[in-house]
Amino acid sequence: MTTAPGQAPVAQPGPPRHPLDPDPVRATKARAVFALGLIGALTGLFIGGIVPATVALQLARQARREAYTSGGFLTGAAWLRRGERLAWAGLVLAAVSVVAAVVLGVVRLADTPYGQDFAPNVD
Repeated sequence: MTTAPGQAPVAQPGPPRHPLDPDPVRATKARAVFALGLIGALTGLFIGGIVPATVALQLARQARREAYTSGGFLTGAAWLRRGERLAWAGLVLAAVSVVAAVVLGVVRLADTPYGQDFAPNVD
């Protein structure tokens, strides 16, 4: 089998786009979700990660709704997934630290003597 010399024909990737269709662009909320999720995961053990993680999850919900209504012209789903995972990790870390603090508090409360502690020479 032989091939003819010259350039190979270039195939178009799909049907031609309408000239009025917007260009696909990354959603600005996707990057914000990732940043807030990262902050939530990094500060999750210090209980401060609850607020940015919650905001990240709310923004992710809005961004997914906007991406759906845009008909595929808003991208950034990978950033949204990563940000949501980091936000959930931050919430889990915060919950773990709250549970650990409650357990430590209960153990310390159990170690303290109950009632008034008198000196050994007092009846």
